[in-house]
Amino acid sequence: MNKNKNIAVVLLVLAAGCSSRPQDGAYVPRMDPTRKVSEQDCSRTIDTDGRGNLMCRELTERQRRAKIAEEERQARARGEAEERAARERLERERAEQLARVERERAEQLAREEAARKQRAAEEERLAAERLRLEAEAARKAEEERERLERAEAEARARQIAEQLAREEAERECRRLEQERLDGRALLVNFVDNYGKVEENKGIAGQITAFLNKPRKVKPCPPAVAMVGQPTKKQSPKAPVQRRAGESARASSAP
Repeated sequence: MNKNKNIAVVLLVLAAGCSSRPQDGAYVPRMDPTRKVSEQDCSRTIDTDGRGNLMCRELTERQRRAKIAEEERQARARGEAEERAARERLERERAEQLARVERERAEQLAREEAARKQRAAEEERLAAERLRLEAEAARKAEEERERLERAEAEARARQIAEQLAREEAERECRRLEQERLDGRALLVNFVDNYGKVEENKGIAGQITAFLNKPRKVKPCPPAVAMVGQPTKKQSPKAPVQRRAGESARASSAP
């Protein structure tokens, strides 16, 4: 019912607009030939979307079915196109997502490889540094050992030289002491054997006075033996020489 009313209103409007007789003596100008015209089937719902002046067109049943079929075909084509576009869009998005995942995976692998190479380089540097430090420590230990060995050898050589010097000084001191004792023994023997001769009494008295004079003999310093070195054995002649000196002093006493 509403549809028939709409058609009747549209027909009245068209009839009023298309009337060739001017109303109330007014002049109606011709329509602009460049105007937009929207030709529609007025038996159906009119689409007033502003596409131009409405122009109704009477369609036969066959034309109407053909138009409906065409519209349905176009709708199906649009649906298929939209589905195809949606499918292509989904495929494109999936491909982009896969490409992005592959790119991120490749970047992650590249970062891991770079990190691995960096760790390997750092480990190699640390190993080289450790070897250098070990070599430096070994070199310093070897130098310290050689220095200690040289110091010990020098100290040992110095101790041996000092010990030899002390022994030589002791031997020289003993030799001089023995010469003094031998000289005094000769003087004692001269006084005992030749002092009673008249011409020797003068010199014998002087010799006796010399022998009776107290002596300040500095004792010879004993040689200090090194650690692990046996002490110097006393010569068996030393007691005899010491006894000869004591007898010379006793015989020279008044």
